[in-house]
Amino acid sequence: MNIVLVLVDSLTRNCLQAYAPDSPCRTPNIDRLAARAHVFDNHFVGSLPCMPARRELIAGRKEFMWRPWGSLEVFDPRLPSEVKTGGYHTHIVTDHYHYWEEEANGYIQSYDTTEMIRGYEVDHWQRQDPHEEKPVWVRKVEEFRAPEHIGQYYANVKDFAGEEDYFSAKTFGSACDWLDRHARKGKFFLHVETFDVHEPFDIPEPYESMYADGATKNEFNIWPPYQVYDDLNAFMDQTTPEELAFLKSQFMGKVTMMDKWLGTLFDKLDEMALWEDTMVILTTDHGHDMGERRAFGKQHPHFDSHANIPLMIWHPKYPGNGTRLSGLTQTVDLFATIIDAAGVELTPANRHSRSLLPMITQGTPSPRQAVLYGTFGQGVCVTDGAWTLLKSPVPDAPLYLYSTAIFRPLIVDNPVDGRLAKPPNKPVDQGYFDPSVDLPMWKIPIKVDPRTDENFLFHRADDPDQSENLWERAPDARARMLRLMRELMDDEGFPPEQLARLGLEETVAA
Repeated sequence: MNIVLVLVDSLTRNCLQAYAPDSPCRTPNIDRLAARAHVFDNHFVGSLPCMPARRELIAGRKEFMWRPWGSLEVFDPRLPSEVKTGGYHTHIVTDHYHYWEEEANGYIQSYDTTEMIRGYEVDHWQRQDPHEEKPVWVRKVEEFRAPEHIGQYYANVKDFAGEEDYFSAKTFGSACDWLDRHARKGKFFLHVETFDVHEPFDIPEPYESMYADGATKNEFNIWPPYQVYDDLNAFMDQTTPEELAFLKSQFMGKVTMMDKWLGTLFDKLDEMALWEDTMVILTTDHGHDMGERRAFGKQHPHFDSHANIPLMIWHPKYPGNGTRLSGLTQTVDLFATIIDAAGVELTPANRHSRSLLPMITQGTPSPRQAVLYGTFGQGVCVTDGAWTLLKSPVPDAPLYLYSTAIFRPLIVDNPVDGRLAKPPNKPVDQGYFDPSVDLPMWKIPIKVDPRTDENFLFHRADDPDQSENLWERAPDARARMLRLMRELMDDEGFPPEQLARLGLEETVAA
């Protein structure tokens, strides 16, 4: 059986009619996959944001308790290498430029073959012209973002003639070309990953005006700030309902454009009769909030709006025909699922990832009763499907990252340059801090500015929008969920100082 993994960055499930039937966003190709596949209703993030999520996919390891965004560790298994032992040719085609940045080394090198589509976001692909007069929409973004960021993106895309030049078109087109050349040469694992629908929300016609009600990107900012808190607050203080509506229209337009080109991949599977012997997985790394609660992106607190994410799996021998699965699952579980589908046994067994294949092939319940997720240095979240608790850190509590290497982490929450480059940000110890790792690790103090110290508790069925915080009003549920959080932490592993940082010293596992 062949395996195709399609990863669409920042794909918010509430934008998809397969999950939100009243959504105005049109995605006919995702809809046709949903009609034939198993659809997972309670699939959640694990480690956020982009590269921490990909470490879960590629290495099967949650990292948000231990370290921020960074390279793969030397002790990490590599999904392509594991699958390869089952006789598969492995290939990735992606425009996700973080894969070839210094701060994220090791993720794609183990694929047999790789194709990189250049130019997304601030990928250093084309040279910026400092003397060039920038168009109005670029200057609008410069009001709240570093000019070199939008300037790099503009340099990359300014010569695009039409939608065929944009990134999802190139990525899915390259995947189709690869199938034409290689699909008949033996079993394959094809990883197709588009950075769409990530910001900036720049799209050509007909998508720019498709949901925009006459507005254009010359009027409104298409790349609002969110990593730097002061910039986010300044933007939110001056924005308007019309600008927020336009941003959502551009996000939906980008989703629809991506869906069109995803359809070319599905058409290729039709043309080559590959559905008959190919497992197809469609998912994302996280959603993307669009100004709700004065926030953008995927930062803590991790409300369901970006933490409860889409997952659809087609298995040729066990067609779902739209079957909905309500069991709790997580990003990290796709590592074990793909290895299981490839008929390969991982030795030693993975600590964090659990195969979802029995849910599809045998109708078994989810291997999880609850899930734990979060962002390094920010809060930790837990849900059992009925209740969700979001726990923020205690102010000024110490924080350390743990790694076998001293690397340059990409800190995406209120970044401050040089956090690890100058004393006292140097290793304070080395040892075997993680019992699941048989190598010594550095213990390095690091500063992360939490976005909030507020805690949240929600009942998901009664309050699907998570607008009513029950932290103070439901003490029994709060205590039970805190015990559940501690139980999952004990099971998955954590540095001991996290107990004080999260205010859990007196909390014992359920």
